[in-house]
Amino acid sequence: MEMLAGSLGFVTGYIAPFLIVLTLIVFVHEMGHYLAGRWSGIGVTAFSVGFGPELLGFTDKHGTRWKLSAIPLGGYVKFLGDDDPASTPDYDAVAALPESERKRTFLGAALWKRAVTVAAGPIANFILAIAIFAVMFSIYGRQIADPIVAEVRPDSAAQEAGVLPGDLLVALDGHAVTTFDDVRRYVSVRPELPITVTVRRGGADLNLPMVPKRTEITDQFGNKVELGLIGIVTNQETGNFRVVEYGPLEAVGQGVVQSWHIVTGTFDYLSNLVTGRMKADQLGGPIRVAQASGQMATLGVAALLQLAAVLSVSIGLLNLMPIPVLDGGHLMFYAVEAVRGRPVGPGAQDVAFRIGMALVLMLMVFATWNDISMLLG
Repeated sequence: MEMLAGSLGFVTGYIAPFLIVLTLIVFVHEMGHYLAGRWSGIGVTAFSVGFGPELLGFTDKHGTRWKLSAIPLGGYVKFLGDDDPASTPDYDAVAALPESERKRTFLGAALWKRAVTVAAGPIANFILAIAIFAVMFSIYGRQIADPIVAEVRPDSAAQEAGVLPGDLLVALDGHAVTTFDDVRRYVSVRPELPITVTVRRGGADLNLPMVPKRTEITDQFGNKVELGLIGIVTNQETGNFRVVEYGPLEAVGQGVVQSWHIVTGTFDYLSNLVTGRMKADQLGGPIRVAQASGQMATLGVAALLQLAAVLSVSIGLLNLMPIPVLDGGHLMFYAVEAVRGRPVGPGAQDVAFRIGMALVLMLMVFATWNDISMLLG
């Protein structure tokens, strides 16, 4: 009985939130492809959330089969003329179609229509993230604190540079900061990278060079995370913690800003991986995403939705990478086609897609191995 209760707790606590988040992100991504394709006049034969055997579905008046499939770890839109869910063209089948139908296939569509249709998936992910953040900011507002130092940690980069309690941080490497979160966000992705912190003290601005120290911290759920720290702290009295409320348009603007922070933070993290300032063991796969989903679910729906927004931006960026089989790989081929004036040959595309699939599988295996290592401690 205890084992059954534990299994049910795992499913409801981790698997269910993970599938809810993943299904939302996948559905919006594929809906982007679908809407752009339909707008471009490309026929759609199937829209699936999940892979594998169909569990349930229906066919609409346009001939599109909408279905929920057995393996809930992705999804696809299959266009007219595709040979499989990966949008591999069926050249023989397309060639056998009459001219009027051939124009409705993905392969027979104009270059710009194919590019728009492919790019619409990642764009939809960014729009989803912006919408989630905008709704959250509209309902709950945003808690901020002034970038004023209440305490300087001993033996920290800030102490070594001469930062004092009461200093107001006004810029980092010349970039203006207005909240303590601005400081935390900028510093955390720059471990062991020299920066210049501008503080205002007694009416004068001082430029203090320092190097954030790479530090391993443990979050409220016990997860270990590496980031850069300079060793300053604020508090309620010094930082003037408060909630800023936004109107609908302002909230959308803040949603764009928040999504952009995720984009830049992702590239900063990748740069740190290449330069060795951060370890690759923080790259997570489905197990870690499921764990994070369960942890966020314990904090409420709002926290889970914010995780969905972060993951939506991340998946949008991942799909834009110029790797064959990903949306970015397709767009790369279309760019070559635009320059050459003719498509890349089927043989070359097939080789490229096989290489791309191998790269994606290697990344998935590596991320999953990191997940298992994390679970084993």
